[in-house]
Amino acid sequence: MSSLSLSPIAVIRTPYKEKFAVPRQPDLVRDGTGIIELLPPYDCIEMVEGLEQFSHIWLIFQFNKIAAGKWQPRVRPPRLGGNRRIGVLASRATHRPNPLGLSKAELREIEFKDGKVRLYLGAVDLVDGTPIFDIKPYIAFADSQPDARSGFAAEKPSRPLSVEFSPVLEERLKKLEQKRPHFSRFIRDVISQDPRPAYRRNKADNHIYGILLHEFNIRWGIKPGTLNRAEILEIIEIAPCDSTKLPLG
Repeated sequence: MSSLSLSPIAVIRTPYKEKFAVPRQPDLVRDGTGIIELLPPYDCIEMVEGLEQFSHIWLIFQFNKIAAGKWQPRVRPPRLGGNRRIGVLASRATHRPNPLGLSKAELREIEFKDGKVRLYLGAVDLVDGTPIFDIKPYIAFADSQPDARSGFAAEKPSRPLSVEFSPVLEERLKKLEQKRPHFSRFIRDVISQDPRPAYRRNKADNHIYGILLHEFNIRWGIKPGTLNRAEILEIIEIAPCDSTKLPLG
């Protein structure tokens, strides 16, 4: 039997510079939008003719930040607290026999400019630079199944945690938002989803975390005095990153 060779037809540009920052599903962070750039020889307007008739699309992509051959037959989904194991094919875990993912995204605009085709999307859950292997239109009558059973992910994740900025950072964000509109809202929405490993949640945690969003390193942790009570995530620092060292996807 001959093997099938696949190559990306596009890459996606997003504000998420590492997988730690990415929401676990699309549509959770409104400002985390994406732009798909078709690659040669697929970057011609004929490739997307008629796609403007659809409001949403499916993206088939590669988990390209996962080391080859590191898949496992059983995984521990964060939605199950990171402790219970289930079969990898009963999850959307990244460590899979073939590191492929499927994601639905709102299609807001198609642009053909300077010989390039770009698709402007709504909220996404992909790392910047992720290879896209295929794009398909979302067809509501066939793809939506309101009465479907969804196992351990039957409901939207529980209410996000509270996030606070220091007064100094609040002032700095006002200046940053001249270039990055709604940047404080974006940071708050991403971190309120609690990207910490599941095993660290609901435990005493004095660790300081870093997360790369756009060209900034956001450092944050549990606000002192809230451990073992209702946790509040506190933004400690917003520092520019060296753009030459940012991961590509």
